[in-house]
Formats: sequence, C-alpha cells, structure tokens
Amino acid sequence: MAGSPRVGVLALQGDVREHAALLAGLGAEVALVRRPDELAAVDGLVIPGGESSVIDKLSRAFGMRDPIRAAIAGGLPVYGTCAGLILLADEIVDGIEGQQSFGGMDIAVRRNAFGRQTESFETELDVPELGDPPVRATFIRAPVVTRVGQDVRVLAALPDGTIVAVEQGRLLGTSFHPEVDGETRFHERLLAHVAARSHEA
Repeated sequence: MAGSPRVGVLALQGDVREHAALLAGLGAEVALVRRPDELAAVDGLVIPGGESSVIDKLSRAFGMRDPIRAAIAGGLPVYGTCAGLILLADEIVDGIEGQQSFGGMDIAVRRNAFGRQTESFETELDVPELGDPPVRATFIRAPVVTRVGQDVRVLAALPDGTIVAVEQGRLLGTSFHPEVDGETRFHERLLAHVAARSHEA
C-alpha cells in the first residue's frame, strides 16, 4: 500500500515472524532489521521476545547496538515485548554478567520474574488506554517492571500491582506477547506513534 508506514522488526533472534505477520495485517510495510542501513530505513521498530542476553550480544556483533540507541534517543517509535521490554529498560536488576540494554525507558526490569517456561500463564488485563475488551495476555518467562520514572505511564498491572505494560513518549513495552493471541491494539498504538511522528516531520 502506498503511504503505508514502514515498520521494522529486529530480526536477530526471537519471535520475529509473529510480529511481522501482525503488522502486515494492520497495513504496515514490514522490514526485517539486522543491519544499521535497514534500521535507518524504518519509521518504527518492534523488538520481539526471545532471549534478551542473546539479542544484546548479537546486536553488538552485528554493529546494531549503538545505532538502535541513537535511533531511540532520536525519537524513533519502538515497541518491545518480553525480552524487548528488558532491552528498552535503562536498568536490568538481574542481568547476566556483562548484559547491556539499549535503554531509553526510565524503568528497572527483572528478568524471568515468574520462573521458568513451565510457569508461563495467561490472564486477562484491563488496559484503560486501550478500552474494552480486556487484553488477553500470555506471559512466557516474562519480566516485570520493578521501578518507573516520573515520565513513565503504567498501562497495565496484575491484580497484585505488578507492572506489566508501560509507555514513555514513543516507547512502549509489555511483559507479555500480544502477537501470540492476535491482540493488535498495542501494535496499533505503535503505528499511531509512527503516524504522529511523521506528521511532525
């Protein structure tokens, strides 16, 4: 479609295809991003779930870490799910030795907060910013947000108050995997940030 937003999915590791399919279904032109020149050609970026430490290492091996950090600092709309949320956090409270993040969100995140893959679970979340119906959320070895800065909006929390979805400016992060359940509203929100930025350009 002419005039469609061009949204990248960071394709170093993780559930890349699911995000790409969902974005394409929303009318976006999707690009798989592995190199700095591919990053420079997109209007928004999804950082998928996977292994945050592996994506971190591969981003450095592919020369992607600094370009991603610069793009975030420059206002590129980015949505991170699960591992992607960890990589957007300014602070990882229990990262493996040497683990780094891209940063950009004034939050602290704890990895694998709910335990191993066998302790994955599904629930329904009220997300007032997205309206009704509730979001069907799948948590797979999911992180949680343990601290938020004053400019961070909490979009969703579990009944015990555990924060699982946040937004700061044009950065969006969820502990869970909307793409697994066909939930499109977070990706639509990313596309809205992309549209708003293009109108300001």
